[in-house]
Amino acid sequence: MSRRMITRATFDDVSAAPSKISAANEQSRAVWSVVCSNRGRSRRRSPRVHGESGFTLVEMLVVIAIIGLVMGLVGPRVLSYLGEAKVKAAKLQIESFGSALDLFYLDVGRYPSASEGLTALAERPANTPVWNGPYLKNAAVPPDPWGHAYLYRVPGERGPYQIVSLGSDGQEGGTGTAADIGNGETLAAAR
Repeated sequence: MSRRMITRATFDDVSAAPSKISAANEQSRAVWSVVCSNRGRSRRRSPRVHGESGFTLVEMLVVIAIIGLVMGLVGPRVLSYLGEAKVKAAKLQIESFGSALDLFYLDVGRYPSASEGLTALAERPANTPVWNGPYLKNAAVPPDPWGHAYLYRVPGERGPYQIVSLGSDGQEGGTGTAADIGNGETLAAAR
């Protein structure tokens, strides 16, 4: 008896299947026609649903204004520290040149002439019988922190030599980071 019930139920489902398929086809045609009719139209945003994330234009503008204010207050201080750091680096390089010049003096018995300059610390000068160089790292004379060449004067104003960085402006004189730096001191303040 259970066989007959199964057979009858299956037979009834198979006979009803074409009507179910045609109903599904009609529904899919209706959905497809709605989709196709909305293709060319501009899509409007649906109102915000609870749980949707994002920022409004006003929120973005407020954040940008706050960042601008912070950079306006902090930026100049950071740039002044950068300028002061370059001045300190120039002073340290000049001290390093002084040590190298003293070693050159011990080996050769004199300081480099004005024509030989600081390159005598990196390359052997002509007519120098004893030279234990190079006296500088990388066997090259580095530029000052602003990319300008150091000036070497023999004799110096206060000693046997003077090494000068012309500061950020690359010209003699100046104030602040543009002041001339020589032998561990700011030359503009000394004059």
